[in-house]
Amino acid sequence: MNWKKRISALALTLCMAVSLSVPALAAETVRRPAPQARQQAAETAVGYAMQYGGALSASWALWEDGAVTLSQTAANIPASLKDAGHFAGMGAGVGGTLYGVGSVSKMYTAAAVMKLAEEGKLSLDAPVTEYLKSFRMADPRYTKITVRMLLNHSSGLMGTSGASAFLFADDDEQAADELLDRLAGQKLRAEPGAFSAYCNDGFTLAQLVVEAVSGMGLMDYVRSVLKPAGLENTVFSPADFASGKTDLSPAAVCTGDAAQRILPRDCVGVVGTGGMYAEAEDLAAFGGALTGTELLSAASTAAMAAPEYDRGIWPDEPLGMVSYGLGWDAVQFWPFEQNNIQCLVKGGDTLRYHAALVVLPEYHMAAAVLTSGGLSTYNELAAAQILADALTARGVELDRTMPSLPEAKPAAMPAALAAESGYYGTTAQQAKLTVSPDGTLTLHQMSAAGVPDQTLTYYSDGSFRDASGAAAVKLVKESSGSTYLYQRSYTPVPGLGPVSTSDYVMVKMPENPVPEDQQSAWLTRLAGGLLPLAEKYTSQIYLAMADASAAAAGVSAPAELVPGYVGGMRIAGASELLYDLPVGRDGSDAVLQGDILTVNGSPYQLRGSVRELSARSGVRSTIQPDGYARWYRVGAAAAGKTMTAAVPENACFYVYGKDGTLKASSFLWGDTSAALEEGGMVVFAGDPGACFRLTYAS
Repeated sequence: MNWKKRISALALTLCMAVSLSVPALAAETVRRPAPQARQQAAETAVGYAMQYGGALSASWALWEDGAVTLSQTAANIPASLKDAGHFAGMGAGVGGTLYGVGSVSKMYTAAAVMKLAEEGKLSLDAPVTEYLKSFRMADPRYTKITVRMLLNHSSGLMGTSGASAFLFADDDEQAADELLDRLAGQKLRAEPGAFSAYCNDGFTLAQLVVEAVSGMGLMDYVRSVLKPAGLENTVFSPADFASGKTDLSPAAVCTGDAAQRILPRDCVGVVGTGGMYAEAEDLAAFGGALTGTELLSAASTAAMAAPEYDRGIWPDEPLGMVSYGLGWDAVQFWPFEQNNIQCLVKGGDTLRYHAALVVLPEYHMAAAVLTSGGLSTYNELAAAQILADALTARGVELDRTMPSLPEAKPAAMPAALAAESGYYGTTAQQAKLTVSPDGTLTLHQMSAAGVPDQTLTYYSDGSFRDASGAAAVKLVKESSGSTYLYQRSYTPVPGLGPVSTSDYVMVKMPENPVPEDQQSAWLTRLAGGLLPLAEKYTSQIYLAMADASAAAAGVSAPAELVPGYVGGMRIAGASELLYDLPVGRDGSDAVLQGDILTVNGSPYQLRGSVRELSARSGVRSTIQPDGYARWYRVGAAAAGKTMTAAVPENACFYVYGKDGTLKASSFLWGDTSAALEEGGMVVFAGDPGACFRLTYAS
């Protein structure tokens, strides 16, 4: 969902973490392909997306003028999984498989909102409180949030909050049901409408608006909207699989490690934000329907495609891969932007599925690329290639020249820029910038340990560039008084085109002097990490923690802290952290009580406070009335033993190795016992009162 694992432009360019050569496609003369050649070209583009993202399987479709003209489903199945029975029919055939579309679900929610607006039942510019009478927040500015701001990500909400949104084989929608309760205790991080930052909670709020105004559940109302287009292979709730509303099966998902173990069905409890499933043909046809008047009026679809990003703070530069419309992530995209053809893009990522919907309204064309595993960014690039080839087949000659930074030369830097040295950050990354009078900018990554410092030189267009010319950054003081680090870059992905960035990636962090011992105390508390307490036993977070441990295994040095901050959060005292930077997605406030840190309403235990697991057979662990998961560390007494657990109903255990990898799970794989490693962890989760009885064998 977006929950998007989008490529970090800084990681690709300034940090030089990925080195990609310019593909030959950039210099080739594009010839009009025959139908067979178009099919092969599409297969090649999707194949690149699968390769770069490590996808297990993919399905794609092209819709043109009312019909699907090309489609295919393919799998890249390891030999170890071919006999598992999860991939029947997934060869080089067409269709027949459903994929989670992640945040592309937001387009269905946006369409539902627009339909209600057409019917005169709501106004985009009316406050959300007009339709949700029980909507309250701790910040009085919440009354200024309009329905439009939910759809263009400018509401000022923190972003993503709440527990148990991502589940396995569990249709529980408590994450959506509890949103208003969670928001009631939160503040806003920006004035509503000030700027756009991707916001999942905003679309879950939009789902609640649709339900309140229509008097129907979101899925039922969206079905009524889609009925004229005959889109029958779109599943609006995981429960549809069990109810028999579809005879299609979801594409298999598996772990991302070398073992690639099959996992239960992927479920997202905030359906209107990221929980829908679709067949590639249906998703492409949905995009196609948004180019006509079957679903919505021409005025509504034009409003969705309008440049909403212009309403707030946004770089006055060419567009990158994020340029919000209403629901759409981007309303322009390469190679169509440089050919004066509008292109609408929406990507989506759950923890297991990845999706892209790309639409050309002027030509009544749409393409969808869906994968199990992978990354939506690569899927978007592949969909754009499929559409570009389709246009060429129609005789529309496209300039597919790889974009590049504007011409500029090294120049003398204005002296005033030296005053913009300091710490810059957002939710996910922080850096120290040193601007020297001689026109050099040194960027020291603090949140990405081990990355060499980057030195950039001032150029005549006001940017700083590295020696390769791969990226340009500017220091821009906005009318709000904040100074932003703007980045513009084009990173070529061989066979697919460029990943383009044009965005404020960080903001100068205000000085926040705190006592040295206070910052040291926060560093000590959080050094071991946080352990979720309120995640349901079916939550995907327990597995995601192992994935995160594997990703961090190669990091040799800890991240550095900006003075007065923990990540992007400002230290507001011995027990409180606040996020108030005017940039970035998924901000968090946090309050510490004892050994529990509550982040945007969700409790986490400090890892350093976890008790050691008893090694005595017959010991019990019982889930208490608060429902919190019970975490234990494996000490010397239990290390080397095999633990066997009697698992009660509606509960399970997870066992982690000393390296953080998930070794066993009674829920995911039916394990009843597991070997324990010293330094590992064990967690018991389930309904209140669930009692686990443990025995051990050496």
